[in-house]
Amino acid sequence: MNVKTVESVAENEKDVPGGSGSMARRMLNKVPEVTLFFWIIKILCTTVGETGADYLIANLQWGLTNTTYAMGAFLLVALAFQFRARKYVPGLYWLAVVLLSIVGTLITDNLTDHFRVPLMTTTIIFTVALAATFVVWNSQEKTLSIHSITTSRREAFYWLAILFTFALGTAAGDLVGEKFGLGYLVSLLLFAGTIAVVVVAHFGFKMNAILSFWLAYILTRPLGASIGDYLSQPHSAGGLGLSTIGTSALFLSTIFGLVIYLAITKRDAFVTQTN
Repeated sequence: MNVKTVESVAENEKDVPGGSGSMARRMLNKVPEVTLFFWIIKILCTTVGETGADYLIANLQWGLTNTTYAMGAFLLVALAFQFRARKYVPGLYWLAVVLLSIVGTLITDNLTDHFRVPLMTTTIIFTVALAATFVVWNSQEKTLSIHSITTSRREAFYWLAILFTFALGTAAGDLVGEKFGLGYLVSLLLFAGTIAVVVVAHFGFKMNAILSFWLAYILTRPLGASIGDYLSQPHSAGGLGLSTIGTSALFLSTIFGLVIYLAITKRDAFVTQTN
């Protein structure tokens, strides 16, 4: 069996949906291969999204509005560099994910805290927004596979979907953990168990791979948030009392170490295999 890198695939593929131009230009696949490293870093990023936002708002006293503006600006800069890249760059990609996690959290927090939108309503809103993104993405590109992120337009759909998964995960996680009063640990176990069901459905019952991926991606957001809250919140609130700065620093350093490892080893670089 010969291994052919995505460079060859990009050169040979034709008929890019949407025609020629900057939004349909060919490039190497812009996302990592879905490995165990992918899911570990994804969960770490979602945890940082929860604890990092809390730290900036409360500990540094930036407030919700200023934190939203600042993190939104950082996200736009990170995405600008990400879109300019012609291939998957671990540092750029995961920086964008961390910032999207924080901004997704802040969007939901703004709706619930500033505009008093109920958590049930925000959960429904972001469910509809994510579903609409998938419908338009699939109608335009004929696939929702992350292995096909080889044009700027597909990448734009991808990052928009990621943003809505984080906002939805935040709303749904808060709804389950706070509105229903289950607590951080029970919520953590609940979302972990739900992800396990998706894994069993995929590997044991052959559930569609793309559907399985996106379901797991959505569910890892409230899982990561529950982990972050459980570790950082004080004992009186049902947490372990590690503080938001301690939890954020621990998880950010772990992300940093894993991303350096992947950048060096290229263990998550996307390849395709042909006979």
